[in-house]
Order: sequence, then structure tokens, then C-alpha cells
Amino acid sequence: MAETDGQYHVNVGPDWMQGRTLYGGISAALCLRAVRLAFPDLPPLRSALIAFAGPSAGDVHIRPTMLRQGKSAAFVTADLTSEAGFGVHATFCFGASRVSAKRQVLLEMPSLPTPEEVFRPKPKDRVLPHFTDHFDMRVAKGALPISGATDADICWWLKALDSHEDFAEATLLALADAPPPAALSLFDSFTPLSTMTWMVDFLSDQHTSPDGWYAANLKSEAIADGYSAQNSYLWASDGKPLLACRQTVALFG
Repeated sequence: MAETDGQYHVNVGPDWMQGRTLYGGISAALCLRAVRLAFPDLPPLRSALIAFAGPSAGDVHIRPTMLRQGKSAAFVTADLTSEAGFGVHATFCFGASRVSAKRQVLLEMPSLPTPEEVFRPKPKDRVLPHFTDHFDMRVAKGALPISGATDADICWWLKALDSHEDFAEATLLALADAPPPAALSLFDSFTPLSTMTWMVDFLSDQHTSPDGWYAANLKSEAIADGYSAQNSYLWASDGKPLLACRQTVALFG
């Protein structure tokens, strides 16, 4: 990723595309990477708010902006543009760790079969998006995408196939957006969809999993008027909760 006058540039290949745009997870991860390069002394990431305003492709340009940095917290934005125009606006909240008088974690990982006991779904009638070649994604519980199910509550095992420990934070952010929205399981034929907004809370300074596998639970809580509101959670394979997410998805069918 090259830098010119405070703006970062990278060419993203077609292997990261989802239809006519870069898949949202890699766009968010690139924004985070640019912020880390621009401000290398930031504390751990605590929360990210991503708005996918338009498609992105090819030569990507990201401009990080420090909104405010205090003694323990910092707010930084990143705007991503490309040959397709304005694509993504991201706001990141970073915060230093400190001793807490109370500690509570109520997000228990579901009981799931191991990744070796489940399979990676491959639809027979269409080609998977190009970006999925970078991930191993296996349905561990719930209905498959495009299966005409009555319940949009799915658990996945996820693994990034080309992860690097130096980019663990950005890889985790990208991985969280890899599985299709849970609402897609309700349809019995392919329906175009697009994430509009995505909020991600980082629950731990840990970004890796002991064996590279992560468990994810995606649940669409409301679908109406062409939109789905979805909650999702991500755990390391040892059960430690890592991410809590909220997502608004536009459905075109």
C-alpha cells in the first residue's frame, strides 16, 4: 500500500470482487490498514462503523483522518474511493486497555460439530463470488444459503486461507463479513443483496484463533420493505468471543 500526500493507494485484483464491487470485508480491512499505517501508535481497535455508499473496484484510494485523539481513546475516519467513485466511509474507535472493576461475558459459543465434520457448500447452478476463494466457509448449523428455509439463523466455521499474523486485526475484520447474510437462506433462488451499514465491536485484544478456525453465528432478526437487520457474533475456536456485529442489508427480491 503506497502513500502520497496522506492518501494510501492499492490496486485490488478481481479475485476480491463480489459482482461489480469489492466485497465489503476487504474494503473495510483496507480502510483499517490505511489507518494503522497513517497512525501507527494507535491503541487496540474497539469498534468500527462502516457505510458502504457505493461500489468499489480496481485502483483504490483511502484517506485516513484523525478526528480526535485523547489520553486513552482515538477516533479516526477513512474514506475509500476508486475508479467507480466514492465507495466506503469508515469510522474507527481505538481505546487503550485498563483495569476494570467488573468483568462479564455472556456470549457463549454455540455447541457445534467440528470443521472436519461439516462441509463447504458449493451451489450447482451458479459460480461463487470470486472473493470466496480466499476463505474456507462451512455451514455448521442451520439452513444453507438459498434453500427456502423458514429460519434465518446460521452458524459457520470460517478460516482465512491467506492470513498473516502482522495483519491479524484486519484479517479478522475481513473474515467477519465473508459469509452471506442469513436472510439469503430464506430464498429458494438467488437474490441480489448488498450490505449498507455494518457495525463491529471488538470484544478482545485477541485477533487470532488457536487452529485458524472461527465460529460465527448470523441471525436475521427482521426482514421487511427490502431490508434485513442482522446480528452476528464471532468466536475463536476455543470459545473466546471476539466480535459482535450489527448489519443492515438491502435485498433486491
